[in-house]
Amino acid sequence: MTASAVPALKMQRRSLYPGWFYAPAAAVYSVLFLAPTFASLYFSLTRWTLFDATFIGFDNFAQFFREPFLIQGLVNTVIYAVITSGLKVVIGMALAVMLTSQIMARGYLRSVIFFPVLVSTIGVGMTFTVLMHPTLGMINQTLAMIGIQGPGWLVDPKLALFSVALVDVWKGVGLATVIYIAGLVAIPKDYYEAARIDGATKLQNFFYVTLPLSRPATATVITLSFIGGLRTFDLIWAMTKGGPGFASDTVASVIYKQYQAGFYGLSTAGNVVLFILIAVLVVPLTMFLNRKQGHE
Repeated sequence: MTASAVPALKMQRRSLYPGWFYAPAAAVYSVLFLAPTFASLYFSLTRWTLFDATFIGFDNFAQFFREPFLIQGLVNTVIYAVITSGLKVVIGMALAVMLTSQIMARGYLRSVIFFPVLVSTIGVGMTFTVLMHPTLGMINQTLAMIGIQGPGWLVDPKLALFSVALVDVWKGVGLATVIYIAGLVAIPKDYYEAARIDGATKLQNFFYVTLPLSRPATATVITLSFIGGLRTFDLIWAMTKGGPGFASDTVASVIYKQYQAGFYGLSTAGNVVLFILIAVLVVPLTMFLNRKQGHE
């Protein structure tokens, strides 16, 4: 063996050794993700109970897309995800800019804004269900004191989904704000100094320095919020249970209702549809955001 071959052999052994550390993670990933995923794909093609399963092909998917309320849940899911992710980006950015400026009680305000993230989603849903009661709720009673008749936040089919979305934004905007704060404090001060020397206003600073350089934080907030919006269930169920009628149903709440009714195959097909929906929407979105980052 030549002298030059010895370092190459040592390098090969070093590169192979750390591969064993992937084995436990791969095993856990396979058991907790891959196996249930393939099992769901199979059972979505069957009519099954706890004791037996009959293969029926794509009948569950055909029925899923024939049912009007299932299609309504699919549309509601996309609308809900777009509204919540969009508002979290806008409000989170605004709050982060405010909380990184020189204001009094900045640390206290950061804690207050982040606090709703720590509260149970079911608790938040139950609380706002009471607050949004059409006649006895504090929100409408407060509006009545100034001569405004409050709407039926959760009982009006046109408002129910948007009302829950606003509560979701209230609960989740704290996390978006923290992500944006981390992104803003990482921006080098030299950019702002150069802009100040060039005579840039605060508004120009925001649009030409802060906004472009906080793109990684924006990509993170959009991706996390959008995925969370597509998967939402607990807040919807706590506040409206998909009602009134099917006005605020999402795919996740429809899936749960199908399980409750004993249509296990149909609900499993709904899970697969939700999985595909998230993949189809989120993967291109993430690629687009990352590509834009790479071109900057």
